[in-house]
Amino acid sequence: MADLRVFVPTPLPEPLCELIEKLEPRIELVRDQTLLPPQLYPGDHLGDRNFKRTPQQQAAYEALIDSADALYGVPGQSGAELGRAARANRRLRWVHTTPAGGGNQVRAAKLAEEELQRITFTTSGGVHAEPLAEFAVFGVLAGSQNLPQLLRDQRAHTWGARRPVPLIADQRVAVVGLGGIGRAVARKLSALGVEVVGVHRRSIEAEGVSRIVPPEQLASLLPDVDAVVLCLPATDATRHMLSRTLLEQVKAGITVVNVGRGTTIDEEALTEALIDGRVGFAALDVFEQEPLPTNSPLWELPNVVVSPHNAGTYEDEERKIAELFAENARRLLDGEPMLNVVDTVEFY
Repeated sequence: MADLRVFVPTPLPEPLCELIEKLEPRIELVRDQTLLPPQLYPGDHLGDRNFKRTPQQQAAYEALIDSADALYGVPGQSGAELGRAARANRRLRWVHTTPAGGGNQVRAAKLAEEELQRITFTTSGGVHAEPLAEFAVFGVLAGSQNLPQLLRDQRAHTWGARRPVPLIADQRVAVVGLGGIGRAVARKLSALGVEVVGVHRRSIEAEGVSRIVPPEQLASLLPDVDAVVLCLPATDATRHMLSRTLLEQVKAGITVVNVGRGTTIDEEALTEALIDGRVGFAALDVFEQEPLPTNSPLWELPNVVVSPHNAGTYEDEERKIAELFAENARRLLDGEPMLNVVDTVEFY
């Protein structure tokens, strides 16, 4: 008899299921690939959106969810389905959310206090830090090198006038949020000679960060930095942290990069700042509404790079999530603290 019965309600390739079983043989990893939508790309945790279960398949799917001690992934990546599972399955004690920002799925489930106390929720935080940090470095470099001007000249077949460009090593960048992603961003930028100022709620050890200031000092910091990189979760406290008021105080021509959550920027105010030149360039992987609406002016602005929430997707993503899950299963079974536990007050 296995010590932990786990059901996989979200697409996961069979070789990775077998890897989890190898890494932690004390769990019974239950899956039925016929009940899951096919993946559209590696790392697709939702699967083909056109996939439909028959009523019999749906009943079998829910029965497997309701028989498990733990879930690898939120059913349907849906807060409503997670809520149903928590209410129907009293033995459920752990749910691993495959996104790094899985706290939003837990919030959307609208769980009762008893359910939040009974079930431990973990995320895949940290798995996506390196690729997201690379996107952030790309954004800072693109802004520094005036990528929009280079592209305008190229498309016009214009051999542009020689003009000086700032050295990245002479720049100061604010990294807002020093979780796993923010620390990776700071480390990579610092390696290029950038002076990195961290913005974080508390003082922590962060390689490559010259100093840390609290979020309340972001307004006084923005006039003195060449770029700002947001690496924040979506919480009530972080909503529109880069606000209209702050965007009125930035250093002219600042670069804005967002690899956290789209709600952390007032998108309307950012659009206006990009149009009038207060913000010189923006590299955005996340948006307030996703997919980005087709009528959003951000699509057309020449000084914006739109990435479809894809910067954290890379070849080893699913394997690393599987390995993280196996390690957390070991910790749960051995009575050790688990990694990436969701704060069920602020949901991150």
